[in-house]
Amino acid sequence: MSIVGIISFGFLHGEPPAAHLTLDLRQHFRDPHVSPELRYMTAADEPVQRAVLGTPGITGLVGAVADAVSAFAAGPSAGPVTVADGCAGGRHRAPVFAQALADRLTADGHTVTVQHRDLHRPVVNR
Repeated sequence: MSIVGIISFGFLHGEPPAAHLTLDLRQHFRDPHVSPELRYMTAADEPVQRAVLGTPGITGLVGAVADAVSAFAAGPSAGPVTVADGCAGGRHRAPVFAQALADRLTADGHTVTVQHRDLHRPVVNR
């Protein structure tokens, strides 16, 4: 298939990285940050993963983006495809979504790398 790079990031930490597809997860999907018990956790923690993946629409979006990546990869100019997905701080929604997308694309036969640009940053007080 193709090589796909996925970069999760937080909009509050700077401009989105350059990508073929850039997704803004801030407005349409529930933010674990608003739950005090999840706020200081990250996408590496099971409760955050459950909260994000349990949000209505997320699994449909993973499938739609996977289909879009396959469409890019099927184009006449072969080359890597980059997907950037962002949330507010880059610690919850974006990295969980990035991993779910990577899992789907890997199952579809793509070679996938994942980078979490802002996962290591401290919680943004807002």
